[in-house]
Amino acid sequence: MGGIEQDPFAIFTAPPPGETPEEKAARERREAEAQRVSDRIDEELKAEKALMKRHRGTVKVLLLGQSESGKSTTLKNFRLKYARAAWKQERASWRLVIQLNLIRSINIIVEILQAEIEGTAVEYDPIRDSTDSVVLHPRSSFALTEKHQLLRLRLGPLRRVEADLKRRLGAGSDEVMDENAGVLDTRETPGGRPKEFCVRGWKNALENPGAMMKAMKSGAPRPTQDGEEKELVVDEATEVISSCKDDIKMLWSDEVVQTVLAHKRVRLEDSAGFFLHDLDRIATRNYEPSDDDVVRARLRTLGVQEYRIQFDNNHNAGNSFLVGGVDFGNEWLLYDVGGARTLRHAWLPFFDTVNAIIFPISCFDERLLEDPTVNRLEDSFLLWRAICSSKLLRKTTMILFLNKCDILKRKLRSGVMVRDFLPSYGDRLNDAPTVLKYLKEKFKDILKNCSPEPRVSYFYGTSVTDTKATATTLKTVRDSILREHLKNADFV
Repeated sequence: MGGIEQDPFAIFTAPPPGETPEEKAARERREAEAQRVSDRIDEELKAEKALMKRHRGTVKVLLLGQSESGKSTTLKNFRLKYARAAWKQERASWRLVIQLNLIRSINIIVEILQAEIEGTAVEYDPIRDSTDSVVLHPRSSFALTEKHQLLRLRLGPLRRVEADLKRRLGAGSDEVMDENAGVLDTRETPGGRPKEFCVRGWKNALENPGAMMKAMKSGAPRPTQDGEEKELVVDEATEVISSCKDDIKMLWSDEVVQTVLAHKRVRLEDSAGFFLHDLDRIATRNYEPSDDDVVRARLRTLGVQEYRIQFDNNHNAGNSFLVGGVDFGNEWLLYDVGGARTLRHAWLPFFDTVNAIIFPISCFDERLLEDPTVNRLEDSFLLWRAICSSKLLRKTTMILFLNKCDILKRKLRSGVMVRDFLPSYGDRLNDAPTVLKYLKEKFKDILKNCSPEPRVSYFYGTSVTDTKATATTLKTVRDSILREHLKNADFV
């Protein structure tokens, strides 16, 4: 036809006839605003699409179990192995927690000795990490001398330092409430039993102490008012512990003290956050926490701890897959949720789209923190049954850690009989391999009978404070979770 075809949509974009310059300017402003809004919507849709694509490759792992079962320690091991940069940045902040753990152990011993000297019977509760002081029966006769009385007096300042450290760590966290136990801090319940100190989460509790210690090391100016007070607390704790080191060593190594603790069946060595064997290294003015120290440190948390781990190329070699533009296994989300009975209602929202559950258990001869009438292992059976029965989790990989195997072996060697706490164990051999085999079979049977459909599961005997052995286990766990994640996504 030789002519240039006209744009069929030109009639819609052409300016109206007789448009004045003012009307044209107003129209162009409206068109520019409309274009800006359109571009913003396009960018938001693009970002949302990219986020959904990235989340398709994110592996979500939920750490479930009772309080004190080893969930937080398992999370620390994951971060130690696969998130080294963040771990190193946070490590120095744990010094306050380790100092608090050390001081708490000594104060427990001092409380027991004071009760012996004053004629009050003291029952130590390792579950609550506290002592009950009630007159129940005449005290036992031990050869406690003026030396022990003097040591008790010389170590008195540690009580104040313990309270200061708790306030310092608690300053970065909300005051935590427990429906059954009241405020979980240094105050006592109506029955006279102090509750274990806890915080809402690691991040808030460690953030301010970490910034303060960094400022102290770098020689930066002291913050004013509140900051100066916090710095004084950190420095005072270190100075007092260092100055009390010889007295602490003398108290802990004293034969009479060890006899009293044995009579009370107090084994601080088996409790979380035990550092009395490391006094020469920790009770110094220039102490810096090691990786093992942080893993062993005890800081009870309530609520949900969320950690995102981005695997680097060194850790990801052969362990992530680019499928359909999605990088599977490169990013992991780990959730550590509160294990106390009053907190388990908060687990449900995290069941959606979770790829795996790591379920640590420990302690066949101890009671629940929140209900001293319930054996912890029996509660673990009930909890495992409930989780396995959930239809929301029918495709979730289940991983059981039979944790604290080192403590189990020590207890069995000392003569503790499993059948006294678990009647169904019967007359089986009272050794660690037999106990672990029995427990594995017990939990496997529950999973098989209660799962809505067949599922993949793994069972490991662990001691999560052993970082080297745990690192090997975690690599196996990671490979297994990723493999099942890909299968469920229909890519394998």
